[in-house]
Amino acid sequence: MTQTSTALKKPFPVPVNVQPKQPDGDGSLQVHLDPSDKIDGAKVFAIYGKGGIGKSTTSSNLSVAFSKLGKRVLQIGCDPKHDSTFTLTKKLMPTVIDVLESVEFHSEELRTDDFVYEGYNGVMCVEAGGPPAGTGCGGYVVGQTVKLLKQHHLLEDTDVVIFDVLGDVVCGGFAAPLQHADRALVVAANDFDSIFAMNRIVSAISAKSKNYKVRFGGVIANRSAATDQIDGFNEQIGLKRLAHFPDLDVIRRSRLKKSTLFEMESSPELEAVQNEYLQLAQTLLDGTEELIPQPMRDRDLFDFLGFD
Repeated sequence: MTQTSTALKKPFPVPVNVQPKQPDGDGSLQVHLDPSDKIDGAKVFAIYGKGGIGKSTTSSNLSVAFSKLGKRVLQIGCDPKHDSTFTLTKKLMPTVIDVLESVEFHSEELRTDDFVYEGYNGVMCVEAGGPPAGTGCGGYVVGQTVKLLKQHHLLEDTDVVIFDVLGDVVCGGFAAPLQHADRALVVAANDFDSIFAMNRIVSAISAKSKNYKVRFGGVIANRSAATDQIDGFNEQIGLKRLAHFPDLDVIRRSRLKKSTLFEMESSPELEAVQNEYLQLAQTLLDGTEELIPQPMRDRDLFDFLGFD
């Protein structure tokens, strides 16, 4: 295994040509996709949502569900915290930016097992990581991750790719997976803050869908006993709920045990959640309709979700 260090030996590389060839959202300036880095063959999903809403839990259990259906799955964590895949691998994995830094960004010196790790039930795990705080663009790291995967031919035998994306909607790291994804999914709880964040995410993804193939797949309700607020918002703007995962203690305990829900001791409530994940995976494999939501203005959403 390539040894990594905790500090960069030289400034984090910044791509020179970040100006897209056509408008990419109002005021947007993002790292543009090199056509040679396009992911072909696999179904690609990008999972978004408010910070702390359970995107990594959702992503990891969905990855296992796909694998249980016989698919070859790759999960890519797109957050500097690099904790997307730890329930699959049982520990925090070195990031792509860690291993690139260790070879002074000479990617030809890397081996596959320097940055790709096999997790539970054969799910392949990659943590893209990110630059040190305030020093670079997360979008660059996502791009370099996909480039490495292509160089090592790791996407050729993959059926499903899941990008688990950080919650910040203003960062280039937020937008980069949308250049690869077929469907964007949003994880939200049945509360004001989650839905308010979801509306902003909808705005951002809508801007990107003008120039990329990504389309909305729907909403995953998480950590919620009810879904009335989510369903009302979805109806108002043109989204649909794909799955509902309640706020169960077994889900909290699975994170503490560094395990996916498919590894926990069986119970009727756990089996229901597992079946919901399997059904969600099958729904996504079968193909969801292309949703074209119309996000609300912040003030209108504030009034819509408020109480008299």
